[in-house]
Amino acid sequence: MKTLLRRDDNIEIIRLQSLAGVDRWRTAFAGTYQAVWSDPPYNERFFPDEAEGVLRRAMLYSDNINLLAVKDSGVVAGFGICYPVGANAGIVREIRGILPIEHTFYFADLGVLEAYRGRKLGTQLIDLRLSLIDRSRYHHVLMRISAVRDATYELYRRRGFVDTGVYTEVSTRRNDGMTSTDRRVYLSMDL
Repeated sequence: MKTLLRRDDNIEIIRLQSLAGVDRWRTAFAGTYQAVWSDPPYNERFFPDEAEGVLRRAMLYSDNINLLAVKDSGVVAGFGICYPVGANAGIVREIRGILPIEHTFYFADLGVLEAYRGRKLGTQLIDLRLSLIDRSRYHHVLMRISAVRDATYELYRRRGFVDTGVYTEVSTRRNDGMTSTDRRVYLSMDL
């Protein structure tokens, strides 16, 4: 675990570098992950073990960049997870031929608890992840977000991401326990 940034509001952005670091934050991360994705536009339901699994799997990918925004009280205020796109076979199937797989990094997840939004934390998590990508190996960043043109979409557009025009339907379990699909769009950025 390495501290990348200390903010004035007692939030530190740390980079997880081992599974031991994950163990320290796994319960707090799971709660934050569940809370973030249960909000609109996703309205997704994750069980604690599923949420913990997201971070554990991401740690296993080579060249991963997994950041947590943490308070000294043990609260995980936000997170940013990314890794080479080649580690995610599902995404590779959907984007093959659009971007070179071996030179593309994937921004898998970004989330900030509602109480901490509007404080530039999301922007810092984006910028730190971008700054940590090995640009001698990776020339593109790809991400998939809700096709709803909301504040998240605009946040990424302001950071330099462009809409690829490539859409996909994602099936997920909703807050009410039912499974349904929603439309997502891929955004990309040249590094």
